[in-house]
Amino acid sequence: MKLYVAVALGLVGGLLLGLIAAVSGSPVLIAIAEGIEPIGQAFVDLLKMVVIPLVVAVIFVGVGGLGDLRRLGQLGGVALLFFAATSAVGVLMGMGVMQLFLPLASESAAQAVTAASAEAPVLPGPIEFLLGLIPSNPFQAAAEGALLPLIVFTVFFAAATGALPEAERDRLLALGNAVTAALIKLVHWILWLAPVGVFALAAPVTARAGWAMLQSLGAFILAVLVGLVVFVALVYVPAVRFLGGMRAKAFLKGSLNPILIAASTSSTAATFPAMLEAAEKELQLARTTTSFVIPLGTGIGRMGTALFQGAGIVFLAWLFGVPLAAAGIGGAVLATFIVSFTVAGVPAGGVVSLAPALGAVGIPLEGLGILLGVDRIPDMARTATNVTGILTAAVVADRQAGGIQAGGIQGSPAPGSRRWRR
Repeated sequence: MKLYVAVALGLVGGLLLGLIAAVSGSPVLIAIAEGIEPIGQAFVDLLKMVVIPLVVAVIFVGVGGLGDLRRLGQLGGVALLFFAATSAVGVLMGMGVMQLFLPLASESAAQAVTAASAEAPVLPGPIEFLLGLIPSNPFQAAAEGALLPLIVFTVFFAAATGALPEAERDRLLALGNAVTAALIKLVHWILWLAPVGVFALAAPVTARAGWAMLQSLGAFILAVLVGLVVFVALVYVPAVRFLGGMRAKAFLKGSLNPILIAASTSSTAATFPAMLEAAEKELQLARTTTSFVIPLGTGIGRMGTALFQGAGIVFLAWLFGVPLAAAGIGGAVLATFIVSFTVAGVPAGGVVSLAPALGAVGIPLEGLGILLGVDRIPDMARTATNVTGILTAAVVADRQAGGIQAGGIQGSPAPGSRRWRR
């Protein structure tokens, strides 16, 4: 049985147990639902255990692997700027769309969960927040679970690593890759417990909230799906037309095959060969563009994931009764923006990597277990959106950089490239 099927069954089982307990009012069923809650907490603690080292490792490898940013050239600059800008827009759009859909969720669910959760921590003001981003002691930040300062330190350290001579850089990156591989293996092991963990998390919450929890989860899924469609329509389509000089109809037709593969596999990496073929044969982009932008995008192009995480932050903040102050939103956006670049290859990465953003806002990490159970459908949609964004970036970079190879070396366009037709 596929893991996502088992997780979905665990969620359904937990929801049914909690719902029957809530509707019937049976003291026995309510006691069972509440009695298994420590099992769910243990699952969340296992996720917490791996979050800090995993986030540090993947950010280090992702940023350090870019090398000296000065050497990326015009093509690399255009591609990175596009990925960064659209990821930031994705986070903010996800937050905005979820806010619009919150009236469809049931207030009873939020009241039930808030009543059972710990009091939200007091967030610092804007000045204190900005000063807190600089860790005076990175090891102390790690010990205290302060992920945002740790992320800032890791980004700087990884950028410095990328600027080292090749031999020294490769040694550090090899160590980082080995650590990342071991942590991903550990995440795989933990996620095999997800069906039981999600069951144990869903049952007590639903026992307290009843139908309201099902209604609220439905509102979240709908908000994510609508948000991704709007994101493609308002960001990617205009970018293709006005920055890439290509008709939207021709782009969508040429990109259809990799988009469908992405939706069916929920894997950007598995779609890589189809993206390369579509970019060169269907979209007729220069080979020097596709050979650089497509691999880069496969590693860091997670714009749909950024939107999903933005929606998840707002939904879980509402569910747990955590107010979203300006400093908290800024920290959540920063964490989501950085981590969305580095979740490639992490199992359930779109959900697991939400931890830094939730920590920045003060949302309990128990929310991760709730989102894991309903992740399959949003995962299919956001992976398709990620692939659409990678191909959009290739079209834009091909037009704006003129098929120039990374590092400023003129390359050869693919046969039939649009560059020949200009």
